[in-house]
Amino acid sequence: QVQLVESGGGLVQTGASLRLSCAPSVSTITWYTIGWFRRAPGKEREFLAATRWNRSSTRYADSLKGRFTISRDSTKKIAYLQMNSLKPEDTTVYYCATSKNSLITSNMANPQFYDSWGQGTQVTVSS
Repeated sequence: QVQLVESGGGLVQTGASLRLSCAPSVSTITWYTIGWFRRAPGKEREFLAATRWNRSSTRYADSLKGRFTISRDSTKKIAYLQMNSLKPEDTTVYYCATSKNSLITSNMANPQFYDSWGQGTQVTVSS
């Protein structure tokens, strides 16, 4: 199973930006779709963004209103989530997930289609 490692979380003030990273622990691993989710205590896992590795399709949660951007470095096999204009309600743990399949856009928001998950990175936005 692919091991994923998220990094880049931390404590920031309202309006600040953070860039989360997601990298496989083994560089030879290949995946075809990568997504970012978050989960607050007592709440359902929330989809944020996903993209196919070949960039042929990308999807964002409507609720983000353009504040977050997903990208990836194909050479380093690292995926990123650039988060701008952070708000206190963005405070929670963020997870990356990968799929061995090139997911169709309509399936990208469904956690069940992802094979591997990272341990998560905490983001805290102070008011």
